[in-house]
Amino acid sequence: MTAPLHEPTAEAAPSPAEEATVATADAKAVQGRSLGRIAWERLKRDKLALSGGIVVLLLVLVALFAPLITSILGQDPNEYHENLIDPLFGTPTGSLGGISGEHLLGVEPVNGRDILARILYGARISLLVGFLSAVVAVILGTVLGILAGFFGGWVDSVVSRVMDGLLAFPQLLFIIALVSVMPNDLLGLTGSNVRVFVMILVIGFFGWPYIGRVVRGQTLSLREREYVEAARSLGAGRLYILFKELLPNLVAPIVVYTTMMIPTNILTEAALSFLGVGVKPPTASWGQMLSSAIDYYESDPMYMVVPGLAIFITVLAFNLFGDGVRDALDPKASR
Repeated sequence: MTAPLHEPTAEAAPSPAEEATVATADAKAVQGRSLGRIAWERLKRDKLALSGGIVVLLLVLVALFAPLITSILGQDPNEYHENLIDPLFGTPTGSLGGISGEHLLGVEPVNGRDILARILYGARISLLVGFLSAVVAVILGTVLGILAGFFGGWVDSVVSRVMDGLLAFPQLLFIIALVSVMPNDLLGLTGSNVRVFVMILVIGFFGWPYIGRVVRGQTLSLREREYVEAARSLGAGRLYILFKELLPNLVAPIVVYTTMMIPTNILTEAALSFLGVGVKPPTASWGQMLSSAIDYYESDPMYMVVPGLAIFITVLAFNLFGDGVRDALDPKASR
C-alpha cells in the first residue's frame, strides 16, 4: 500500500482577536431593540415628521431667544417708527409693507413697529399658552382617566359625566366672559400676565376630557391583561399596579395626544387674541396682529400675511410631527 501523496493539514485555530470579533458580531445580531429605539427608527424614516419636528424645535429656540435675536437685529417690538409711515394713508412707505434691510418683514401701519420683532415675541405667547395648557390637560386627563378606568363603578360614572358636561360646554364663550371680568392684578401677576395665566388654566381645564377619554378607554383594556392579573395574584397593591403596570403602557397614547393638542391650543389662543380677550397691547400676539390687520388688508396685505403664515407654519409643523409620532409609536404600523 502506498502512502498518500499529501498529508492532511489541520485547520488553523482562530486567534483570540478573531474569536472576540465573531462573538461581538453574534451578540449584535441577536441583540434586541427596545420600543424606544424601534419608534425612533420609524420616526427617522418619516421625512415629513422629521421636518415638522425640526421646525418645532426652531420655533421653541426662537421663542426662548427672542430678546437676544431682536437685540442683535437692533429692533424693539414696541418701538415706534412713525417716520416710516405715510401720514396721509397711515400705511408703511415703500413696497411690501416697508420691507427693507433694517426691517426684514416690514413695519406695522400707523405706528411703524417692526413686524419681525413682534412675530418673535408673539411666538413666546403662543407656544407658552400651547405647551402649558397642554400640560394642565395631560395631568388632569391622565389622573382622572386612569382612576375612572381602573376603579370603575361610581368613580367611572362621576368622571365620565363630568367629561360629557365639559365637552358640551361652550369653552370659547366661557373664556371670553371670564377674561373680560378678570382684575388687572392676580396672584402677583399684572396686565397681560394675568390673561396668559387664566388662558392656560381655562384652556387646559376644558381640554383634559379629550385625553381623559383616551386614557380611560386604554385603562379599561389594560386592566384585564395577564400581567395585571399576575401582579394582583402576587399581592401587588393598587398604587403599584397603577404606577408600575398601567401608567408605563399609557405613555405612548399620552405623548401622541399631547403633540396633537398643542396646535389646537395655539389656535385657541390666537382666536382669543383676535377677538380682543387675549393678551393686552402692547404685548405682541399673532392673533392680535391679525385682528389689527383687518383694516389694512387692501392697502397693506403683508401685515395680514406674515402673522397668518406664522400661525399656519406652526400648526402645520406640530401636526406633521404629531402624525409621525403616532405612527412611530403604533405597534401595528408596518413602517
